[in-house]
Amino acid sequence: MPRLPQCISLAPLILAGSLCLATVVSASEMPKDFVYLRDVDPTILQDMRYASADNFTGAKVPGYEAPECVLVRQAAEALKSVQAAVRAKGLTLKVYDCYRPARAVAAFVDWAKKPDDPHAKIVYYPNLAKGALFPDYIATRSGHSRGATMDLTLVALDASKSPAQNEAKPTTCTAPQKSEAPDGSLAMGTSFDCFDVKANTAALGLSKEERENRGVLVEAMQARGFKNYPKEWWHFTLQPEPCPDTIFDFPIAPRQ
Repeated sequence: MPRLPQCISLAPLILAGSLCLATVVSASEMPKDFVYLRDVDPTILQDMRYASADNFTGAKVPGYEAPECVLVRQAAEALKSVQAAVRAKGLTLKVYDCYRPARAVAAFVDWAKKPDDPHAKIVYYPNLAKGALFPDYIATRSGHSRGATMDLTLVALDASKSPAQNEAKPTTCTAPQKSEAPDGSLAMGTSFDCFDVKANTAALGLSKEERENRGVLVEAMQARGFKNYPKEWWHFTLQPEPCPDTIFDFPIAPRQ
C-alpha cells in the first residue's frame, strides 16, 4: 500500500453556520511527499506555461521559478500509469500545469482586477468581458495548490519528436483546429486556458475528431483515478486527494 503524505490539515468542524477553511502552508522548500514528475516519468512532455510569458497574464507567474511539473507522489505515479496506457495507443501526455503555489493563485486574482489587455482577450477570452472571469473562471483558491491536480493534453508520439508549432499572429483559443492544435497537440476544440464554454468537456459544436480526442483523454485519466473538471477538458484531479485540506505555497524551484 502506498505511503500517505504527511499533510497538514484541519479536522472537520461541525458547527452550525460555520465553514472549515483549508490550512495554508507557507514553506520555502518542497515537502518530502512532493516529487518532480520528470523523476517519476521523464517521457511525459512538459510545457509549463506559467513559468514563461506564454500564458493569459502575459508574464512569468510568481512562484514558478522553474518550468517543472511538481505533484504529490501518488498523483505522479498515477500519471505514469496513464502515460503507459496512452503510449500503447501511439500518444503521449503533455502537462501544462501541475502544483500551483498559492502566491500564483493570488497573482491571477490581481491580474483579473487590472484593466483589460486586448492581446489576452483575443487569445484567451474572446467572448467574455474580463470582469466576468472572476470569480467564475479565476478562483481565490485553486485545487492545484493541493498538489494532486494537473492540466494536460495528448500529443501524437510522432508529433512529439518535432518542435511545437508557433503561430505568427495571436490566434483565439476557440479557433477551428484541424488534426492538431497550434502547439502540436491533438485537436481538442480549444487551446489550453480558454475561458469559454467551448472548453467545457462536453461542449456542443465540436468536430467528431475533437470529441473523440477529449474522450480518449478523459477515459485514460478516469481509469487511473483522476476526475475531470467539466468546465475544462484539460483539468484533472486524483481521487481521493492525498491533501484535501491543505493549500501549499512553496515555490517551484529548479530540479537538482
